[in-house]
Amino acid sequence: MNIETIRYYERIGLVPKPPRSSGGRRLYGPEDVKRLAFVRRSRELGFSLDEIRTLLALADRGSRAEVHGLTMRHIEDVRRKIVDLKKLEGVLVALAKECHSGRQRLCPIIDVLFAEP
Repeated sequence: MNIETIRYYERIGLVPKPPRSSGGRRLYGPEDVKRLAFVRRSRELGFSLDEIRTLLALADRGSRAEVHGLTMRHIEDVRRKIVDLKKLEGVLVALAKECHSGRQRLCPIIDVLFAEP
């Protein structure tokens, strides 16, 4: 994990600021490393920072039912994104076919990217 990312997580209170050596270097213990790994893995799974904060609080309390509820909501978000990504894939495939065919002077992909939102 990038040091700037770790510092950001410290600033927003997602992970505690570790003690420092006499030379000012951060001293991370096994629990700090475990928590950072939890945050990294949660981000890889698409959880937002607020959701990760909630998961960490729930982990401290041992509330499996609440973790399950949050996870089920996250699954629904993932499913919505999958539907959107499949639609996006279809549009991009169609544009790529038009661009590849060479029937038009300009590539429609370029036209779409230059278009105003």
